[in-house]
Amino acid sequence: MKYPALENFADLLPQLDQFDCIIDARSESEFALDHLPGAINCPVLSDAERVRVGTMYKQINAFEAKKVGAALVAKNIARHIETLFIDKPKEWRPLIYCWRGGNRSGSMALILAKIGWPAVQLDGGYKAYRAYVSAALLEPPLPELRVICGTTGSGKSRLLQVLDSIGAQVLDLEQLAAHRGSVLGNLPSKPQPSQKMFETTIWDKLRNFDPARPVFVESESKKVGQLRVPDALMNKMRQSPCVSLTLSRPNRVRLLMEDYEHFTNSPDTLNTQLDCLAQLHGRDKIDSWHALASGGQMPVLVDELLASHYDPAYLRSIDRNFIQVGKAEVVALDDIGEADFMAAAQRLHAV
Repeated sequence: MKYPALENFADLLPQLDQFDCIIDARSESEFALDHLPGAINCPVLSDAERVRVGTMYKQINAFEAKKVGAALVAKNIARHIETLFIDKPKEWRPLIYCWRGGNRSGSMALILAKIGWPAVQLDGGYKAYRAYVSAALLEPPLPELRVICGTTGSGKSRLLQVLDSIGAQVLDLEQLAAHRGSVLGNLPSKPQPSQKMFETTIWDKLRNFDPARPVFVESESKKVGQLRVPDALMNKMRQSPCVSLTLSRPNRVRLLMEDYEHFTNSPDTLNTQLDCLAQLHGRDKIDSWHALASGGQMPVLVDELLASHYDPAYLRSIDRNFIQVGKAEVVALDDIGEADFMAAAQRLHAV
């Protein structure tokens, strides 16, 4: 084969995990929005450099812009080779892409191939990859799902984590979305990914599952924070067999106090989030919850939130949205220790 080779994504997909490196030649901001699974960012033009060259195109002319752009591209590719690739053997096989499979990835692929590496350029670039993923998520190859249901604080996320640790197949949408799926679900230290990145990680998880084995997933709503679960996956979840996880309310309060420590340690932050519930519960109720938070009565507040907000919302929605929940296998947790979740996970994984 002559290198650099130009190949489309559908043909590359069966060998995608066999490349020694997947190189995203786009700028930092493009890469942050979404990228191929496992890719590293080696900008051929940085964000600032793209602005500079683009301004020259508009204000001067294309020829002057191309001269400056070519010098920047050559300098950046040289730096990437010197700092990242100089020790790679001759058989090292990279896949390179940019936005549309044009000059940015083409320049890098050509230079790497001229050195002697069997470089492959993605035809159509990220845009072609994104079109493939979007189409794939309309009708994804979905294995059997087992949906973990249960009221807020019953330990669904912890159970998924333990299932994953013992080798079960798990699709943890809240982990992928960096959100716990409720008005208090945002993680202060970790912003949510873009919708495109969320879909990329879902697609990547689904393509790697063994279709002969079940996949455990939590009974999410259509949106996890600001991100929307793909419709085909959501529909499959709502029709799938369920597991009903139960835990006493005092233990649920304990678990939530542990999982939401960032709120229980910061009453002001918690109160700001509680204001989002004013339309549902009225100002007087919100003010009383503020007083509990500010007064250090967090366990009392958590218990009230479960009784007045979370449990009624769960009961209103679960039967309507998950049609097999009435036939769910019940898994009762006696406590919230590691051994309790391990026993539950082993029971489910053994089936």
